[in-house]
Amino acid sequence: MVERFERFSLAITEISRSWRRLASEEMEKYGLKGTHATYLTHIYRYENGVTVPQLCELSGKDKSDASRMIAILEEKGFVEKKVVGGSLYRGVLVLTEKGKAAAEQVCKRAGKAVEVAGKDLNDDTRAVFYYALESIVKNLKQLDRDGIPE
Repeated sequence: MVERFERFSLAITEISRSWRRLASEEMEKYGLKGTHATYLTHIYRYENGVTVPQLCELSGKDKSDASRMIAILEEKGFVEKKVVGGSLYRGVLVLTEKGKAAAEQVCKRAGKAVEVAGKDLNDDTRAVFYYALESIVKNLKQLDRDGIPE
């Protein structure tokens, strides 16, 4: 059991570390941090805009992190907040032309990275892998909420 834990922990850590380095390298071209890639790609998927709470839900980030990252994206001209119902409070975030161009490139590069990283997997293996990952995530969230049973 301990060996499984060690293999799992090391694999997750290595995946996360590699992904952060790759994202940082890509985002450096735009004067941004690697974590901005997540925000750009999520906003890109919603042509009509996305609210900050929706973005937090999509990205798994907390509101304070999202607010800091969005402020930088706005300041650098990648994102703007559109008024909804006469108020910016419930406004939606949309990409500027500069933001769309960056997001398209980041999505393209991320797709290539995922393709190369998974090159040894066939469709069946990939399906099982994602099923297993999603199951582990769901179960870990349950443990996080309820604690580890005695």
